[in-house]
Amino acid sequence: MADRLRGLIPLIAAALVGAAVLLPLAAVIWRAGGLSPLDGRSWDAVWFTLWQAALSAVLSVGLAVPVARALARRRFRGRAALVALLGAPFILPVIVAILGLLAVFGQQGWLSDVLGLFGLPAVKIYGLHGVLLAHVFFNLPLATRLLLQGWQDIPAERFRLAATMNLRPWTMFRLIEWPMLRRIAPGAAMVIFVICLSSFAVALTLGGGPKATTVELAIYQAFRFDFDIGKAAQLAVVQLVLAGGAALIAMKATLPEAGFGGLDRVVPRWDGSRIVDGFWIALVAFFLLLPLAAIALRGAGALFSLPASVWQAALYSVLVSIGAVVVTLALALPLALSRWTWVELVGLLGIASSPLVLGTGLYLMINPFVAPWDVALPVTAGVNAVMALPFALRILRPAAAQIEAEHGRLADSLDLRGWARLRWLVLPRLRRPMGFAAGLTGALAMGDLGVITLFADPNTATLPLQMYRLMGAYRMEQAAGAALLLLVLSFGLFWTFDRGGRVNADT
Repeated sequence: MADRLRGLIPLIAAALVGAAVLLPLAAVIWRAGGLSPLDGRSWDAVWFTLWQAALSAVLSVGLAVPVARALARRRFRGRAALVALLGAPFILPVIVAILGLLAVFGQQGWLSDVLGLFGLPAVKIYGLHGVLLAHVFFNLPLATRLLLQGWQDIPAERFRLAATMNLRPWTMFRLIEWPMLRRIAPGAAMVIFVICLSSFAVALTLGGGPKATTVELAIYQAFRFDFDIGKAAQLAVVQLVLAGGAALIAMKATLPEAGFGGLDRVVPRWDGSRIVDGFWIALVAFFLLLPLAAIALRGAGALFSLPASVWQAALYSVLVSIGAVVVTLALALPLALSRWTWVELVGLLGIASSPLVLGTGLYLMINPFVAPWDVALPVTAGVNAVMALPFALRILRPAAAQIEAEHGRLADSLDLRGWARLRWLVLPRLRRPMGFAAGLTGALAMGDLGVITLFADPNTATLPLQMYRLMGAYRMEQAAGAALLLLVLSFGLFWTFDRGGRVNADT
C-alpha cells in the first residue's frame, strides 16, 4: 500500500503542475474567443518583443565570448570570487538592478555627471537602448558562465598539442575553440532569447513609450489602463506561442560534441594578450559592481527612514517567497524521484509560459468568484513556484539519479523501501541540492514584479511593487532604500536556504 501511494505521488504532483499551467492558459484562449487579427499597436509590440530579445541575445553572447575566453586563459587573485559574482545577477531582483543601472547610466547618473564635466549631453537610458542595457547586465554573466564551462571542458591535451606544433593563436582558435563555440553559443543565445521574451519589469521601467512596448507590457496595459480583458487575453495567447516556440527551439539548439575527452590536466595558456584579457575582465567586473555599489551608497542613508508601507511590503514579500519555496519543493521532490521521464516534461511546462500570462488566466478564472486582490499573495506565491519548478528539477533530478545509481542496489538488498528509503537514504543526500533549489526559488520569488501588478491593491503590494511605486512618484531616495532592503532580503533568503542545506549534509 505504501509503495502504491509512493507511486501515485509523482502523478498527483504532475497533475497539479499541469493544471496550474494549462487551466489558466485554457481560460486565456477561451476568453480570447479565437485568434482574431491583431491591431497595429499589438503587431508593433510583437515585433519589438522579438527584436529586443534577438538583439539582447546577440549582444550578451557576443560580449561573453572575449570575457569567457579571458577568464579561461588567465589565473589571478580574486578570479574565483569574480566567477562567483557572475552568478549573482540571476538571483538579483530585476527592479533593484534597474535602479542601480539608472544610478550609473541614467540621465542623472554617474556617467552623465562625468560627461557633463566635458560639456557633453547626459545619457538617455529610456527606450530600446535602455532595455538592451538591462538585458545585457542580467544575461552577459549567464552567457559567460555557459561559455566558460565550455572552455574548461576542452581537453588540456589539445592546447598542449597546439603548443608543440607552434600554432598561431588564430589557427588554434579556429581548430580548437571555434567548434566548442558552435556547439554551445547557439543554445546560450536561445536561452537568453527566451528569458528576454518574458522580461516584463525591464520593459515596464525602461521601455519609454509605445515604441518600446513588449507583448507582456501590452498585456499589463490592456488590463490596468484600458480595462480590455479580451485584448489582454488575445495578447497572452501570442505571448504563449512566442515563449513556447522559443523554448522548444532552445531545447534543440545545442549541437552534439564531437571529439575525445582529455585527462582534465590544467595547461598554461601562452596565446593572447594579457592587456586585452585584463581589459575584458575589468570591464565585466566594473559593469556588474558599479550598479550594486550605487544601490548600496544611495540606499544606506534612507534604509532606516523608510515608511511603514515599505516594511509591510517587505513582510509580504518574505511570506510570498517562503510560500513559493514550500510549494516548489513539495512538487519538485516527487517529480525528481520519479522514474518516469515524462513527469519531468510536465514539470518543465512553466518555462514555456510566463508569469504574466499565467496571471492573466488566473485573473479570468478567479474574478467571477473572488475579488482578485483578496488572493493576490497566494496567487503570486503559486505562480512563482510554478516558474521556479524547472530550475529546481534541473538541480534535484540529476542528484536523485546519482543517489539511485550509487546506493540503489544496496538499498534493494536491504529491502529499504517506501518512506524508510526516503528518510534514511534519499533526503540526507538531497539536502544540499534541496537547499540550493530552495534558495534560488526564494530569491527569484522575492524579486518578482509580474503577477502582483495584476492582482494587487494599495494595501497588498510586495516590496518590488512598492519600490516601483516609489520610483513612479520620483521618491528616488526612498526607492533606493527599498532597493537595498530588497537586495539584502533576496541574498539573505538565498544564503539562509543554501547554507541550511549544507549544514551537516552528507558530501
